[in-house]
Amino acid sequence: MANVYDYTVRTIDGEAQSLSEFRGRPLLIVNVASRCGFTSQYRGLEALQSRYGPRGLAVLGFPCDQFGHQEPGDESHIRAFCSFNYAVTFPMYAKIEVNGAHADPLYAYLKAAAPGLLGTTGIKWNFTKFLVDRSGTAVCRHAPSSKPETLAPEIRALL
Repeated sequence: MANVYDYTVRTIDGEAQSLSEFRGRPLLIVNVASRCGFTSQYRGLEALQSRYGPRGLAVLGFPCDQFGHQEPGDESHIRAFCSFNYAVTFPMYAKIEVNGAHADPLYAYLKAAAPGLLGTTGIKWNFTKFLVDRSGTAVCRHAPSSKPETLAPEIRALL
């Protein structure tokens, strides 16, 4: 696949969605979890969506339970948690795997296109963040410890 717009994913409601619907918009794609030390980053992700969404940014959340069983609930529990605790308005998707033989194809692309430190491809933990430019190309990866607000200058450059 050439870019993220070539992929179809499943929404948190179970519907197929082509990421081509976001064509021409920069994206921040994040694997998320509700019981993670970084879960409070939902607040920062929502702030980015609120601030830069009107200018084109779309934050996309992909729940993942591969790291310490930190996303044990099903999609209805995840949706309720995000809504009640963080008033999340950005698109959330069905729970996926980001590493291993069953890694979601979108994440296989993201990991290859924007490797981590020293060229590593595996996702190390929840809240790894990928910035995607308007052409659908993954341009960089940020570690889970990177707070969403620190990405603002890079996001503004993509808008």
